[in-house]
Amino acid sequence: METRKVRCEVLLALMTLFHILLSSASGLNTNQEMEQFRRNLLANGLATTPPMGWNSWNHFNCQIDEKIIKETADALVSTGLSKLGYTYVNIDDCWAELIRDDKGNLAAKNSTFPSGIKALADYVHSKGLKLGIYSDAGYFTCSKKMPGSLHHEFQDAKTFASWGIDYLKYDNCNNDGSKPTSRYPIMTQALMKAGRPIFYSLCEWGDLHPALWGAKVGNSWRTTGDINDSWESMISRADMNEVYADLARPGGWNDPDMLEVGNGGMTRDEYVVHFSLWAISKAPLLLGCDIRNMTEETKEIITNTEVIAVNQDPLGVQAKKVRMEGDVETWAGPLSGYRVVVVLLNRGPFRNAITASWDDIGIPPKSVVEARDLWEHETLKTKFVDKLSATVDPHACKMYVLKPIA
Repeated sequence: METRKVRCEVLLALMTLFHILLSSASGLNTNQEMEQFRRNLLANGLATTPPMGWNSWNHFNCQIDEKIIKETADALVSTGLSKLGYTYVNIDDCWAELIRDDKGNLAAKNSTFPSGIKALADYVHSKGLKLGIYSDAGYFTCSKKMPGSLHHEFQDAKTFASWGIDYLKYDNCNNDGSKPTSRYPIMTQALMKAGRPIFYSLCEWGDLHPALWGAKVGNSWRTTGDINDSWESMISRADMNEVYADLARPGGWNDPDMLEVGNGGMTRDEYVVHFSLWAISKAPLLLGCDIRNMTEETKEIITNTEVIAVNQDPLGVQAKKVRMEGDVETWAGPLSGYRVVVVLLNRGPFRNAITASWDDIGIPPKSVVEARDLWEHETLKTKFVDKLSATVDPHACKMYVLKPIA
């Protein structure tokens, strides 16, 4: 029943997107509108590739303090994760006092962040990393334990800039009932005037299809509700996010929520699927586990440099499902250098043979192709013509980069 429900939700999202695209007076599919999008994309010089880093929410929820943030920054460096691109250290909800100070400014919670956010930013920057923070386009954040930024956008943006903040996750709870399309652009304007480039992550949960308007407003936009650490939640977020694949591009990325790899709710194979799908979807790679105490298995997954390279590929094209047959799917997308990334996904409970055909994935017929297996870290000895097949375990995948050689 869960699978049927998820697929019905995806179908509904597809139908809704189709309706919006047809009825949009501005015509998102016109060359003029797309060019306008592109002019806005790199305005703050950020997000030429999807952001990589860590966020506190998935593992710690509200149980955060400056010690955890500092130790996480230390761990990003000591484990070598920062050298792979994981540079954002993002504080989520519950970092501030419930009441603003006497000047109306947000104030760090004294019991958990006694040194203040500016000192924490200085520490994170000293490690060669960047600090992210969280607020909300409402009166209070989702926890209701701290104020939101509604009607305080310009004041808060200046505060964030003065602290040295590099990334803002902006949530959608406890608002005044107005549309996100009215509230989120105000923070865009505020950040533009704050005097510091700040990555702007729209955490609007896909409520009003932010993929359709987010590129003018921020650097990434949530396309789904919150993820949890389960196969059903993860795979459904990938499905919902894939609907908007054509709207991702350098400077603005679809966001199916943060990574759960290492939090313990899925098998190794399922976490490999999770990381693979986020990589080919050009999703932000924001770790959500306690990296101070991660297992070797978790480290092996999140440090796969070949998979990370797919996510960070400069062409910036999000992969799509190109074939779906029952429980087996082929996802594919172009990479720079005339290459193609392919994921053969088995969503079912039994082993399945899966075939990727050249006519499905955009390789000219009769092309001779070399295949690199990104999880086995080997180039296959066989050269392939017209198709590639593999047998895939349940709730698992194979991931290849294909390069025509003749």
